[in-house]
Amino acid sequence: MTKTAAYGTWTSPITTDVVLKSGVKVDELFVDPITATIYHIEARPSEGGRLVIVNTEKGEDVVGKDFNVRSGVHEYGGAPAVAYDGVIYFSNFKDSRVYRLKEGETPEAITPENANHRYAKFAVHPKQPHLLVAIREDHTNPQPSAVVNILCLINAKEKTVTPLVSGADFYSTPCFTPDGKHIAWQQWFHPDMPWEGAEVHVAEVRVNENSLTLSNAKHVAGKRIEVSAGYPVWASDDLLLLVSDESGYYNPWTYSISSGKAGPVLSKPVDEDFAAPFWRLGYNYGVPLDLEGKMALFTAVKEGRNVLYLVSLHGGTLEELECPYVNISSVQRVTYEAVVFQGQKHDESERVVLCNIKEYAKPKFTSVSAKAEAQELPFSRACISVPRSITLKTPETGDPVHVLFYPPTNPDFVAPEGEKPPAVVSAHGGPTSRAVPGLSTRIQYYTSRGFAWIDVNYGGSSGYGRKYIKRLEGNWGIVDVQDCAVAAQQLAAPPYSLIDAQRIAITGGSAGGYTVLMALCSFPDIFAAGTSSYGISDLVTLGEFTHKFESQYLFKLAGGTPSEVPDVYKERSPVNKADKIKAPLLVLQGSIDAVVPPNQAELIVSDIRKRGGRVEYIVFEGEGHGWRKAENIRTALEKELSFYEDVFGLRK
Repeated sequence: MTKTAAYGTWTSPITTDVVLKSGVKVDELFVDPITATIYHIEARPSEGGRLVIVNTEKGEDVVGKDFNVRSGVHEYGGAPAVAYDGVIYFSNFKDSRVYRLKEGETPEAITPENANHRYAKFAVHPKQPHLLVAIREDHTNPQPSAVVNILCLINAKEKTVTPLVSGADFYSTPCFTPDGKHIAWQQWFHPDMPWEGAEVHVAEVRVNENSLTLSNAKHVAGKRIEVSAGYPVWASDDLLLLVSDESGYYNPWTYSISSGKAGPVLSKPVDEDFAAPFWRLGYNYGVPLDLEGKMALFTAVKEGRNVLYLVSLHGGTLEELECPYVNISSVQRVTYEAVVFQGQKHDESERVVLCNIKEYAKPKFTSVSAKAEAQELPFSRACISVPRSITLKTPETGDPVHVLFYPPTNPDFVAPEGEKPPAVVSAHGGPTSRAVPGLSTRIQYYTSRGFAWIDVNYGGSSGYGRKYIKRLEGNWGIVDVQDCAVAAQQLAAPPYSLIDAQRIAITGGSAGGYTVLMALCSFPDIFAAGTSSYGISDLVTLGEFTHKFESQYLFKLAGGTPSEVPDVYKERSPVNKADKIKAPLLVLQGSIDAVVPPNQAELIVSDIRKRGGRVEYIVFEGEGHGWRKAENIRTALEKELSFYEDVFGLRK
């Protein structure tokens, strides 16, 4: 029997426990290229947030509870492990050392004790598999300007580490040709982020049992400031596959050793991104299939969702494959006719998915997780709110604003006639990132209770080309904030009239938290409440205390350094405008966050309290940039919902 009840008061089967247990928390995938064994890195909130390696098909942990398989390179980490011919190498977060492991045996440290050295993104030499090339990030001097990134050589037999390539500010994605005679890598320099101006380089390799040296290094793609090239992987002994945004969108490119030339694969550029910004070292979106340089498989963003393409590297053609997954990441090659990826549907939790393309017209998708049955949703699919992709326009410039609108959805309830739902506007982090349409139980936690949810892919978001990303350059704190306001105003008004204009909250984490604070300052009459999770309140302080990877990111977003444009930093720091915040504010913060330190939160909290404004502040001890521990994830989720219920007068 359907009940009539006010929006925001509906009883939901999607409890906090359901959100905590929803799906396996897969961080990323990797595959042994020799044995084709699939592994994944799994987050364990119930074990203090540690990461473990799991044999995906067996569902068995590969490392014991003493290990946390995580890298701190770039602070965001990623790519902490690699497998080759039954041997796994991994970074242990507790001591920053690299370990060698054969399944069933005890891991053995292969790098010297040095807590200042961090390792990630390992490439195993195919002929001398005890020799690995990896990123080493040296924090001997922890000042961001003094942290040193290089490519190094790790000798697993001798347990030694030697420098291999240096000089750039950042390195990533070393990869060997199948014959081991060449290596490619990505590098970039300040002030670029990797999606702004990264280069791909190739060098010859000379190797014996005890040493590996490089010669004739060549810059083959990408250009500082102007063109981002990245995600290199060898399609054969001659052909390197990569992506470049020279056309304005990340499209597939190749470089041939024999011809010495690099260029686009497709005969005409496609206005779709075949890769995402390189925030984490484990990201991957395209792989060669046959290793003869003929075919590759990529995922791209089309109309706000991911699609799969079969790419002919010789013919320069694309064939879109029928695919039910709307969000795809961590694409890895398994065999010449199969890949594995992390996939989400609108109505299904994220899975580790094996895609077999033996028959191109009918690819076969199977969940390869041993825990697939446990991933079934513990609530009816009728409760799931399916997002509607809407493109709005800013009144002043006509620029597009891309949003995903999730309507309130619960088969057991209807709202009184004529009532509009309260809404939560969500500003994603990054800010060079995007909200994706795959199933999120956090979103469904709200929509099943009668809230609308609006994900705003504001100007500066990825997935819509380089020009859309660059809308935020020099305009952070303006474009993102205005786009969130536009989404709230236009969806509350005709012709949409989808939400209650008097009951709109805004939420976000990290850069999204900054957008929340700026929106409450700049548009105090639009948003009735806000939640900032580890959000930025003072741009000057952020520039002083952030880490190396992002240490100059801010200067482009703000349009200069604090000394060059001091007024911008003052005007766009919420702490200096806190007197304009009328709406109740909830602030959530980790005590050991190196990306956005706690003092950022405390500045604005103290300011609002001095004025007698309503602000609630929770610090999670031992947490960094985001919540890893189950008890903290629970507290954050429950507190935010109860905060809105109280502000909107929804208490039952």
